Amino acid sequence: MKCIKFPKIVQFRNVISSLSRQFTYVGLDENGDAIYDGSKPKPTLTFKGSVKLHGTNAGISYNDADGVWVQSRENVYTLDQLGSHMGFTSFVNTRKDLFELWFKQIAKEHDIDTSIYSITIFGEWAGVGIQKGVAISQLEKALYVFGLKVSKPNDVDFRSYWLDHNDLSSVENGIYNVLDFETYEIDIDFNMPQLVQNKLGEITLAVEAECPIAKALGVSGIGEGVVWSCDYEGVRHSFKVKGEKHSVSKVTKLASVDVEKLNTINEFVDYAVTQARVDQAMATVFSSPEEYDRNKTGDVIRWIISDIMAEESDVLKENNLLSKDVNKYISNKARQLFFKAMEL
Repeated sequence: MKCIKFPKIVQFRNVISSLSRQFTYVGLDENGDAIYDGSKPKPTLTFKGSVKLHGTNAGISYNDADGVWVQSRENVYTLDQLGSHMGFTSFVNTRKDLFELWFKQIAKEHDIDTSIYSITIFGEWAGVGIQKGVAISQLEKALYVFGLKVSKPNDVDFRSYWLDHNDLSSVENGIYNVLDFETYEIDIDFNMPQLVQNKLGEITLAVEAECPIAKALGVSGIGEGVVWSCDYEGVRHSFKVKGEKHSVSKVTKLASVDVEKLNTINEFVDYAVTQARVDQAMATVFSSPEEYDRNKTGDVIRWIISDIMAEESDVLKENNLLSKDVNKYISNKARQLFFKAMEL
């Protein structure tokens, strides 16, 4: 019996960084170090959002050897430890047969050998007496399922994976599914992910003003925020956005952005960073194509930025842009075009 931890839900900026590494990863070098190709274009991914509730993380796990056990974010409890984890063990104990039935159905449907693997249902244990200051804390204690995971705890090389948890609910038993309430969907272009920040903020403010789950269950009041997730090539990426007024926990506010300015930056970069300008930079930095070297990417980019600032400063001024506004985006596109030219 081992604690199967629910992964920490990070901030939007962390997902941008981790997905950028995943997008550009191409393998390992002879020393076993990761190789990244910055010329690879970044895709647009669809993230799905569900209401984030303010309670406490709870899990119910199962395998053949240990049967059903309960866990918090850090601790493991047997079902006879009644009252543990704010009464969650007692809640599960009285519904043990239902959870065992679910686990066996999941194992059969997905061909999971539970003599080897463990299955965990994750959710938020929320309601009266668990947290304060949010609408959901006015309702009776209940479990709100938000995840279903298959793991092999004693195998460090095994990559745990997630299954759909759409069908896991039993209202009469106080078990809800966050997907049965209001959900959201947004497309994020990871070439300029900042463009979605205002929309993410709008959705969060609406949830904060009126928790959709609590409202559906008959209580009006504030919510905490939204959790956004997307599975990309076998990896689940999730981030949270919390409401600014949610004073019962520390909040990292998602900064709003000037979408019009970002669009102007995009247009300027498309106008200024051309293949012809990159070719000119390469002809200046290298004496011949035989000398092309990715280790001198910085030299190529610096030449391009310098040339643009010298020749296009009037265009920047007309668009109310400064060099610090565009340099990062110039670098990204210049790098892509440089790497592409080297392959020809």
